Parts: sequence; C-alpha cells; structure tokens
Amino acid sequence: MQHERRRVVITGMGAMTPLGQTAEAFWEGLVSGRSGIGPMTLCDPTGYPCRISGEVRGFDPDNHMDRREARRMARFSQLAVAAAGQALKSANLDVTKLDAERVGVLLGNGNGGFPTTEEAVRVLVEKGGMRITPFFFPMVLPNMAASNVGRLCGARGYNNTVITACAAGTQAIGDASEVIRRGVADVIISGGTEAGISQLGLAGFCVMRALSSARNEEPEKASRPFDADRDGFVPSEGAAILVLEGLDHALRRGAPILTEVLGYGASSDAGHQVQPDEDGAGAARAIRWALQDAGVTPEGVDYINAHGTSTPLNDVSETRAIKLAFGERAYKVPVSATKSMIGHSLGAAGALEAVACVQTIATGTIHPTINYQRPDPECDLDYVPNQARRADVRVVLSNSFGFGGQNACLVFGRYGR
Repeated sequence: MQHERRRVVITGMGAMTPLGQTAEAFWEGLVSGRSGIGPMTLCDPTGYPCRISGEVRGFDPDNHMDRREARRMARFSQLAVAAAGQALKSANLDVTKLDAERVGVLLGNGNGGFPTTEEAVRVLVEKGGMRITPFFFPMVLPNMAASNVGRLCGARGYNNTVITACAAGTQAIGDASEVIRRGVADVIISGGTEAGISQLGLAGFCVMRALSSARNEEPEKASRPFDADRDGFVPSEGAAILVLEGLDHALRRGAPILTEVLGYGASSDAGHQVQPDEDGAGAARAIRWALQDAGVTPEGVDYINAHGTSTPLNDVSETRAIKLAFGERAYKVPVSATKSMIGHSLGAAGALEAVACVQTIATGTIHPTINYQRPDPECDLDYVPNQARRADVRVVLSNSFGFGGQNACLVFGRYGR
C-alpha cells in the first residue's frame, strides 16, 4: 500500500544580493526593474575584457555573526550564515526549541572559497606554504557554508552540499524537499551561496569567452537575457536561504506558510562539457519531470522563472527546451529572467530565483526581464520585457541549467490553491 506523499512548504526566507541585503529589498529591486550590476570592486579587473559584476555591496559580516567566527569563514560562508539568520527569523523558528536531530541543512554551491584560494596561492608563491592560514581548508571547502549554518544554528540532522555549478541552488532545494518527503527531517534550511569574484574566477571565465565585455561603461545594461545583442553573462555573488518544512510540522507550530514546493526534476544532457544541449532536450527532460512530480500540466503553469543567463547559446537552448516541454502553451506563459538585474551568481542563482518565485506567488506580480530591446528571432516567447506585470500566479516553474549539462527545475505553488 502506497502512503500519501508528505507535503513540503516554505516558511521563511533570507537573502544577501546585489539589490539589497534582505529578501524584501531584493524583491523591491526586481519589481522596479533596477540593475544591481556595477564596476567590479572585489578584485582588480584591469586587463580583463569584463570589468563589471553584481556584488553584495557594503556587506559587513560583523552585523550577522561573532567577529571571530566571521574571520574564520570565507565570504561565501559569511553570506550564507547572514541569509540563514534572516530566514530563521522570518520563519519564527528557533532550532533550540525543536528536536534538533530533525532539523537539517542542504545548500548549493559552485566554487567554495575561490578568492581565499587565490589569496593562499599568492602567499604560497611569495612567502612559502607554511605562511598560509591554518583555516585555509575550513574556509575554502564548498561544504563549509552548510557546515557553518548548521553549526551556528544548532541543526543536528541531515547535512549536505550540492555542487552542480549553476544548478546547485535549485537542486539543493529540490533535494531538501525529498529529504523531508521521505521523513528523514521535519525542517531543512536550504538554498545556495556563492562569492567567487576574484582574478582567478574572472580569468577562468574570460578565457572561455563566457562573460559580457561590450558594456563595461554601462554595467546596468550588460546583462540582457534573450535580447539579440546579448554577449555573455555578468559574474555575480549572493546567497538565498529558505526554510523548508513538512506541512504537518509547519501547521503544528503555527508557522507562516509562504508557498508549497510541488515538484522537482533533475537531468543530465550527457553531452558537451560546458555548452547546453543545442536543441534543449536535456533541460526539457528536467522540466517535464518536475511537472510530472508536481502533478501539473503545462496549462497549469502561470509563470516561468528562466535560467536566462544572457549568453548566446543558453538563451536559445532554454527557449527551445520550454517549447519542447510546453508545446503551444510555451507562447502563452510569461517568462522572465532574474539575472537581467543581478547577473549570474552560479551556485546561488537558483536559490535567489526561488525567492523571486515565492514573492511572485505572494504578490501577484511578475518581475521583468530588463534590457530587452531587440528581439532575437530564435528567442520568441513572452519575456515580460522591461516592466513588471500584474498577474494571478498560482503555479511557477523555475529553471536552472549548470555547466556540465546538469539541469534542475522546481515547481512552486500557492498554498491552498
């Protein structure tokens, strides 16, 4: 006899972003169509074709944690801890008052402490290896954000890190929902974090010709998903943390229920090392599986939050994937790209976009894709150009497609829809 599947809801959110250092400020910036892209300050970009980025400007970790703790963390961990504190507060959740063994942490991350790695290598070369900090490994390992969040809030249950590049934040939330569904945990603190802006990261992406280079003097116009004049993504950073709970647990403690996680799908292109499937087939599989998991048809989806990186290949591939999965419905469902305003924060991107999806359902507002000025014939869907749009949004699909052809999609729904 098959048991009814446990329902999973989101009860809290926190965010550290280029548009503001709360989930509310982030959403306000998105709805107003404001760009968070500016001149790169976290490293010296002199000599590189891309000199702009989306940064969490003015972030002070001492405002969110003990100074000694902050000094022993890389920036990606600091951002995660800061966002997690906000999420727990918004969920009215104190882990010490729960069964801590039933509370877990599952985060997505792409690069770990890239800037700290670069700094340590400089010390190694210039002063010798015995001069690097003894906290080097605890700072740079990609799993340390999840470790630090769990350690500082007292979560003693399931703990894991998803490292699937640009899909990591989305996949972490999906995997977290599965952990709750199967009864391993009642609460999972989930999301994604990234802070890799450094010369090492900049050089790596520049030599791949993946980054935008045409609008260094107009940074707010550089990220332009689905526009015919897009020329690459803008590197970014940030963190978004969501509190996921079993519905039964959330109801028992009277938690604020923001939305429901209806479905999750993940797939592999099993193709090119970094380029997406040209026909979008791999991404379309993840979309279809997420919809099937949610028990939702394409006709039941009211909005799609696109991966929308602003690279020539990805935006065409994603458009094709949506058409493959949705058929004619693809032309009727609004699609918009959060990255048009904040750039691409890699492992954090899907989690930041999840916050946007929750807010879309809550407010009945779809944020725009900014900088959409010249249509691309190969990208011919409704991308909600330049202005926010009011709509009755009950079900949302969120797409994330990572380097290596690793795809993840989530379906969110209005609770009690």
